[in-house]
Amino acid sequence: MSDTKKVRVRFAPSPTGGLHLGGVRTALFNYLFARKHKGDFVLRIEDTDQNRYVEGAEQYIIDCLTWCGLTPDEGPHAGGPFAPYRQSERKENYRQYAEQLVRDGYAYYAFDTPEELEAQRQQTPNFRYGHGNRNFLRNSINLSETEVNSLLGQKTPHVIRIKMPADETLSFQDLIRGSVSFDTNLVDDKVLLKADGMPTYHLAVVVDDYLMKITHAFRGEEWLPSAPVHILLWAYLGWKKDMPEWVHLPLILKPDGNGKLSKRDGDRLGFPVYAMNWKDPKTGDLTKGFREMGYLPEAFVNMLALLGWNDGTEQEIFTMDELIEKFSIERVSKAGAKFDFEKAKWFNHEYIKKSSLSNLKPAILTILNGRGLSVPDDDYFDKVLALVQDRLTFLQDFWDQSSFFFEQPKEYDLNAVKPKWTEDKTEYFNVLISQYANMKTWTAIELETLFKQLAEEKSIKIGELMLPFRIMLVGGKFGPAVFDIAALLGQGETIKRIEKALVEFNS
Repeated sequence: MSDTKKVRVRFAPSPTGGLHLGGVRTALFNYLFARKHKGDFVLRIEDTDQNRYVEGAEQYIIDCLTWCGLTPDEGPHAGGPFAPYRQSERKENYRQYAEQLVRDGYAYYAFDTPEELEAQRQQTPNFRYGHGNRNFLRNSINLSETEVNSLLGQKTPHVIRIKMPADETLSFQDLIRGSVSFDTNLVDDKVLLKADGMPTYHLAVVVDDYLMKITHAFRGEEWLPSAPVHILLWAYLGWKKDMPEWVHLPLILKPDGNGKLSKRDGDRLGFPVYAMNWKDPKTGDLTKGFREMGYLPEAFVNMLALLGWNDGTEQEIFTMDELIEKFSIERVSKAGAKFDFEKAKWFNHEYIKKSSLSNLKPAILTILNGRGLSVPDDDYFDKVLALVQDRLTFLQDFWDQSSFFFEQPKEYDLNAVKPKWTEDKTEYFNVLISQYANMKTWTAIELETLFKQLAEEKSIKIGELMLPFRIMLVGGKFGPAVFDIAALLGQGETIKRIEKALVEFNS
């Protein structure tokens, strides 16, 4: 890394839909690297493909970054010295560089119509526009200067393509992969400027990285095949000494390691692959996200950081400050990282366990309100949350783990009780009701002591009474310590539930 340049990195997503967790990890690694080196983290919206642009996607991307705590220093909503940060608003910047490449002999005008190109594809399997056939197609290499000027003067639709050299090997250093080489014969003449005047990704990313003084380009390894085009553009435009250092990140793989993780995999296996819920404005389809599932942003960031990176120790739980301090490109793996949803759940469970009630409460209240439920008593809610906190994998689990604190059981797991139910147990609980009704103070310890004393007097094993008591209070075989539940429910409610359950158990 250069000591003379201030580190500047960019996260440059396209506003075409939901933000895949692979995209968020790219943003995270950019952010960690920038913060570690006291540099700038830039958000640039790459919206040159207007056919794929989706309304609302840009704001969604910004909302995802905000939720994760990855706040850009510059971007379309933050402003900055290199504005604008949407490529669609920089359209006028690109043509001059494309025309410069044509003048210098590194690119050319191509006037082939879509129909002509389709005919070529029909005639030639795996048709690629390049050095092997460019001399026979309708472009400024094959046409005379007079013909070219006439077509341009008539505003004939055309694109500008890079002129890839033949029989060359292009090499560059990647900070993760080391030396990477490409045979230029295998790379086609990519379009740089489209007929509508918009640049393609290839031209725009190079021009904007140069103009925005980007020092390190983090992107997924799926972009490696584009690298030779970009390296040539840096050289052809005379900017080679300013080219950023390349960092091609490993893929996030399916749980079985067989291919890149996709939204379809998440749908098939029952877990989200987007950071937040995404609703397609055209189809109305809703794709669920980690946030709405009840994932804490700190856990999400921690989990993503360890998909393809580790600090060389056994440590797995990191604060953001620790990630910033310990992050290094040298510890990023070349190999793809398998996504393990069970491990992802573990991270969230660990973070929920150690979170403060004040941190968890707003999100859980939002979830309850979304179910049409309200919890008016703050003190009671806090006590319930404290009891079930360690049992939550996701914040969404709160209601399943605590509903019995807010409403009586609607049904009972009678199969767990009836086969071993006896008259002696009915008598035990009737006596317990009268003794509980006479208690002056109501604590878990006192409730348990009295419960066990009575069992001893009646010569009934404690184990045969605890499960029925739990099912009386909550309806099933779940929940925190049963005497903690009774203590929080209160004297009147506990007695009421025992009485109601006895009717069910004896029917």
